[in-house]
Parts: sequence; structure tokens; C-alpha cells
Amino acid sequence: MPFIPHTNEDVAEMLASIKANSIEELFDEIPTDLKCGRLEGVPPGLSEMEITRLMMERANVDGMYLNFIGAGAYEHHIPAAVWQITTRGEFYSSYTPYQAEASQGTLQLLYEYQTMMASLTGMDISNASMYDGATALAEAALMAVRLHKKSDRILIPKTVHPVYRSVVRSIAGNQGIEVIELPYCPESGQTLPASLEEFAKEGFAALVIPQPNFFGVLEQVDELTDWAHSKKAFAIGVVNPIALAMLTPPGEWGTKGADIAVGEGQPLGIPLSSGGPYFGFMACKKALVRQIPGRIIGRTNDLDNKEGFVLTLQAREQHIRRSKATSNICTNQGLMVTAATIHMSLLGPDGLRRVAAQSYANTQKLVSSMEQLSGVKRVFNGPIFHEAALSLPKPSSDVLQTMKAQRILGGLDLQAHYPEIGNAILVCATETKISGDLLNYTEQLKCALS
Repeated sequence: MPFIPHTNEDVAEMLASIKANSIEELFDEIPTDLKCGRLEGVPPGLSEMEITRLMMERANVDGMYLNFIGAGAYEHHIPAAVWQITTRGEFYSSYTPYQAEASQGTLQLLYEYQTMMASLTGMDISNASMYDGATALAEAALMAVRLHKKSDRILIPKTVHPVYRSVVRSIAGNQGIEVIELPYCPESGQTLPASLEEFAKEGFAALVIPQPNFFGVLEQVDELTDWAHSKKAFAIGVVNPIALAMLTPPGEWGTKGADIAVGEGQPLGIPLSSGGPYFGFMACKKALVRQIPGRIIGRTNDLDNKEGFVLTLQAREQHIRRSKATSNICTNQGLMVTAATIHMSLLGPDGLRRVAAQSYANTQKLVSSMEQLSGVKRVFNGPIFHEAALSLPKPSSDVLQTMKAQRILGGLDLQAHYPEIGNAILVCATETKISGDLLNYTEQLKCALS
């Protein structure tokens, strides 16, 4: 948002209007011993040209890296218009739209977002965002237990993102919910329905189904969804929104479709910014809407029959009695949702599909060229979307460090989360990579392995 400084005359006029002698006088209620005084170590002010040069020099120290890391945070092209519109004052400085008469623009945008996410996931209802993908999954687990009423057990495959599993254990596990981790097939990298029967003997409230999973492998979502329903449990899909442009949406999985769909919205126009902020999305079937956390925007007509937008459901603990609230995480990510809505509007269904298709094609090319190197092979034989796990003939941490010295972020070391796999990395190639990038990566990996 543009910054417009006040002149000395502006400041004097405002102080005179409120009959104050100085800005300091506005803070006279703060005890003197609590005031820090002048800040030490702050250099003199710089001109616009000087500060621009300084920041460019700082940026050059960080350097530009060719990024092949995915693992839940993805580098996609973001049209310049997305954040030019998002950072307009009307969106950038807006707060929660409690007063509908003063917030029609924000409410309409959130309504459009809900419509887009419901369409993308194939579900009936979408809320107006969650804190992030991991907490969205934890909230889905809590939601499923509330709805099920007979079991407090959640089955979650080890192919779900390790951070997501950790957050679920922290949030849901500390509310009396038992989180059961499921094994994966060492050959395909998938969670096989046939291997799950022993975990269903005591009953469970929900089965979590990632698509694609953390290894980039596509799960057998139809079979897993029907298996969960056959056990009278809910199916929770954890999905990548870009992948949904190509893959069957969770609302159409199996015979009846998944019951709840969650995920991380970062791929939809949110830049990689040193770990955030991101936003989580959640959608569900209409029959479950009373238990969905967060807020929902509705469209209606006023007394003059003019279209308007309002907050319809907001079952958070800041709005209703704590004991009746569906969530006590009272933070969504409205600005990120604004960017995502604009991003999806600009790309449209065909644009999202092209992004997904190019990401898939680039990863296939990269994996194929990597497998030509001695000792490099795919860890799993299951079908993939836009990232893959590959085993290396040398310590993965050393290889990645060598490539980083050449300004290439070569992937995620899987040793920390999946030591049983051995020396393996998770690599990702989105639509941002060109043929030269893929060739450069393969050549540098070859040198790092030699």
C-alpha cells in the first residue's frame, strides 16, 4: 500500500484540532521510566535512491537460487496484477467484516472465494479460510469426532505431511483424540486399503486421505474413501489445489465422495516468504455445515430487493459461548484469501489446468533425466503429480549442500522424517522451470554425486 507522509504543516494542523501541543503529549499517560528514549544504533535517514540501493545490495547478498524444493510450499508464477490489486487500501487495510453495510466489497470477495473453492474441491460448502493447511486438518479431525460421536480415533497415514501430522497431534491429540498413524507400501508409496483392516477393529471417526501425498504419489482415493464409509467413518481429503485442476476432486471420490476437504492455499498466488503467511482452506458436504469452523459468507436480498452479502455462520469462540464453539483458533487469513481469489479469477479453470499440466510435465522430465545418473532411482513406483522421492548413492545432506553452493536448492532431505528410506530427497518442478533449468539441475547433481 502506498505510504503518504504527513508534512509538518499537516501534523501541526491535526494537533491544533485536538488542542495538543505535541505528539509526545498524546502519550503522557506512559510513565517516564517506561519510555526507552532515543533509539541507539539507528543510522541517519536515507534518501529514496540511497535506501533502494541499500536494499538491492542486501538482496544480492542473499542471492537468487534455482528452487526445486516443494514439500508443501510451492514456487508458482504469480501474475503481477494479483498483488497490485490485493495491496490496494480497500483490501490491504480492511478488518473482519462484522458490519455488512460497510464491508460489501470484502464480503463479496469472500463469497466468490467460497464459490471457487467449493467448485475446485467438488464440495457443497467452503468456509472463508483457516489459519493454514496444517491447522485446517486438525480442525477437520475435531469436526469429524464431534459429528461421529461414537469414536475419538483418527486414522492418518504416514504419507501425510509430517508437519501436518505433528500439528494434528498437538491440537487434536491434546483434546483427548487418539491419532493413529498408518503405514505405507514401501514399493508404491501409497496407503493400501487392504493393509488397514487391523486399525479398524476398534472403530474410528475418520480416515485422512492425502492427494497427492507427501511423497508426491497419488493415493487410491476412491478405494480409501469407500473403505472409510464402509466402516461408518468420515473421509477427510488433504489436497493440493493446483493438482485439483487435473485430478478428480474429493467431492467425487469413491461412491459418495469425501466428507471434508482441507489443504494449504499457498499455491494460489501466495509467494514463498520465509515461511508464511499462508492460509488453509476447508470445504465439506452441506449436511455437515453446522460443525464447520471459521465463518461462512452468504448472499441475500435486502428490503429493497438489492443483492447483498452477509456473515451467515461464524461458530468461533469469539462470537458464541466457548463451550459451543467449533474452533478456538480465531485467526483466518483474509489478505491471503484476497490474493488467492484474484489469482484464481485471473487464471480461470483453463489457466489452473495449464499450470498443473506444465508442473506435471516438468517433474516427469526432471525425474527421467535424474534416473539416467548412476545410482539415482525413484524410491516409489506409484504415479506422481509434480514432485517425487529419489534415492541417491551418496549422503543426501552432502549432495544438497554441494548443490546449494552452486545456487541450486536441490530438494528436501527425507532423512529427518523418513529415515527408513535412506539417502533420499524430495524434488519438485513447477511451471516456473524451463528446459535449461532442468538441464542445469541434472548437470549439477551429476557433479555433486561424482
